[in-house]
Amino acid sequence: MIPYATAAAAEAAMGRALTWAEAAWFRYSAATPDYCLCFHTFVNLLLLYSLAPLPLALLELCLPAKLTSPYKLQPRVRLSPAAFLRCYLDTARVLVLVTVGPFLFASYPVVKMAGIRMGLPLPSPEEVAAQLVVYLLVEDYLAYWLHRLMHTEWCYANLHHVHHEYIAPMGFAAVHAHWIELLIVAFPSFAGPALVPCHITTLWLWTIIAGIMVVDVHTGFNFPFSASRFIPLYGGAEFHDYHHYVGRQSQGNFALIFTFCDYIYGTDKGYRYHKASLAKLKDMAKYNDEKGGSDAFNSGKQD
Repeated sequence: MIPYATAAAAEAAMGRALTWAEAAWFRYSAATPDYCLCFHTFVNLLLLYSLAPLPLALLELCLPAKLTSPYKLQPRVRLSPAAFLRCYLDTARVLVLVTVGPFLFASYPVVKMAGIRMGLPLPSPEEVAAQLVVYLLVEDYLAYWLHRLMHTEWCYANLHHVHHEYIAPMGFAAVHAHWIELLIVAFPSFAGPALVPCHITTLWLWTIIAGIMVVDVHTGFNFPFSASRFIPLYGGAEFHDYHHYVGRQSQGNFALIFTFCDYIYGTDKGYRYHKASLAKLKDMAKYNDEKGGSDAFNSGKQD
């Protein structure tokens, strides 16, 4: 809760006028307890998880397969509406239970101990951008090693197999996981803000960005406009879909955001071999089609 009774008092304490964003934040948060602002983080995540996968889910369910198959990474797998709904309801229930329990009671003290600010002034765009870069790198590195841990024999059999229920994932499967795994994988997401404390609004933005990326890599689609085609080192759906395709035997493509950890530690070799094999088969098919067309032309010419 902002410790100023009026905007004028806030301006006097800061020694300058409030920006329009700070004035809006003052109006919104002045009478809101800090723990309520903290809980907004979960509300944002639940709304994002409910809405972000929806467009591609409707695309896959409503359009004919011939229109979506060229962009679907595993076109032979077609999930029913009941499978989409079951995945969403199962995961939403786990999210709510995890939040009402450990998250609700533990997150606010952790946020305060980490030094997350909730008052004025608001951070500058440059500060927010720098912090987000740090959070992305920390999240990616820690999540890589935790994901490798999840593929050890005991962790996979007891926890991670739930997430790999979907060999061809869709957006709603992004956080379809055992509740204990959800608590574990939340650690990398919060490690960055704990190391480099930020404003609560930056934390909201970070959780939204991280959530969108997790949904994106599980969509099962690779479009010409997909983010992985424009963001350097971002693996996207194609990179992570191979990990689900291999399943329990997968020993690679552990990173969820960037690809450099898998490259540095040599855990992308299977994926690179797979891509090279597919490219070779595609070239052979193209060559055979061209040769067939040429032979047909020559045969017609002789007639």
